[in-house]
Amino acid sequence: MAALHKQLATVLVLYYTAVGLWGLGLGVRNVGPTSGFRGAIAIAVIAAVGQGIAGILTLAFVRPPTESLHILYGFALALAMPLAATLVRERTPRGQSVALGFAALFAAGLAIRGITTA
Repeated sequence: MAALHKQLATVLVLYYTAVGLWGLGLGVRNVGPTSGFRGAIAIAVIAAVGQGIAGILTLAFVRPPTESLHILYGFALALAMPLAATLVRERTPRGQSVALGFAALFAAGLAIRGITTA
């Protein structure tokens, strides 16, 4: 379980980075979030929740993290994109793409910090 949790963390960093760059690219082109981009965000959120479940199982059956701050980063990662999507609803379409892109890059940073505090 711990190996799955570790691998999924790396996948999340790469995926959130790609989604973030995609969002910024949409913003540069003055385009709002497309259905594909929104779907990618939904996949990222589902993967982050799956990562959290793997983390809880690792905590319960294998070992706790070396730093308890690791758990905070996990919760923040799972909540970052849904919160960002809620906050950008009233923005212009271009503003939504840019803000969601930056939020995804922020989530990638949270995943990196989670890895370093494991």
